[in-house]
Amino acid sequence: MVLNRLVLASLWLALVIFAFGFAPPSDPKTLALIKALSLGQWQNINPVIIALFNLMGIWPMAYAGMLIGDRQGRKFPAWPFVVGSFFFGAFALLPYLVFWPPTAQTDSPASNSEPSKVNKFWQSPWLGRILFLLAIACVGGAVLLGNWGDYWQQLPTNQFIAVMSSDFLCLTLAFPLLLAQYLHREQGTRSLPIALMAMVPLFGALTYLSIRPNFEVKDQIS
Repeated sequence: MVLNRLVLASLWLALVIFAFGFAPPSDPKTLALIKALSLGQWQNINPVIIALFNLMGIWPMAYAGMLIGDRQGRKFPAWPFVVGSFFFGAFALLPYLVFWPPTAQTDSPASNSEPSKVNKFWQSPWLGRILFLLAIACVGGAVLLGNWGDYWQQLPTNQFIAVMSSDFLCLTLAFPLLLAQYLHREQGTRSLPIALMAMVPLFGALTYLSIRPNFEVKDQIS
C-alpha cells in the first residue's frame, strides 16, 4: 500500500501548490459569500456553488464514517483531522491518510467492550444512506437549477471557487485509495466489485457506507 500513500501525498502536495501558487486571485466578496452560504442565505447565489459548498460538508462526514472508531494501527487519533476537514477539507485530512499505517487486523486485537454511542453513529449504514440522499439533493439542484456557464466562468478567476473545486476533486480521488487500504487490512484481499463501485465519484463512497457491514470498534473516539 506504499503506492497508495505516495498518491495521497502527491494529491495533498498538488493541492497545496495550486492553492498557494497558481490559484486565481481572491475576491473581496469571498467572506460575504462564505457567510451567506453557511447561514443558508442562498438568494442570488448560483445553485452550482451552493451544491459544491454543501457537498464539501458531506465529504468530511463520509470520511468520518470510515475513520472515527477505527484505531487499529493508528498512532494518532482521527477526530482532530476529521474536524479540521469540515473547515479545510483535504488540506487537513490528506496528511492523516498519508501517515496512517494500514497494518493487518490481527496486529491490533479488537476490544471486547461495546462500542460507544458516538462510534455506533459513525459506523451505522444509515449515516451513508442519509448522506446519499443529501448528495442527490445537492447534485440534482446543481444539474436542474444551476448556471454552469457562470460556474465555469468563475472557476479560473475566483480563488474560493477554484480552491473549493480542487479540494472536492482531491477528496473524491482519495476515497477509493482509503477504501482499498481499509479492505486490504481487514480482509487481506481486494474486492473488485467494491473497488469499481468506489471509483464512482461521491456516490460510490456513499453507497459503500450505506451497505457495508458493521466493523468492530473500540469504546472510545479515535
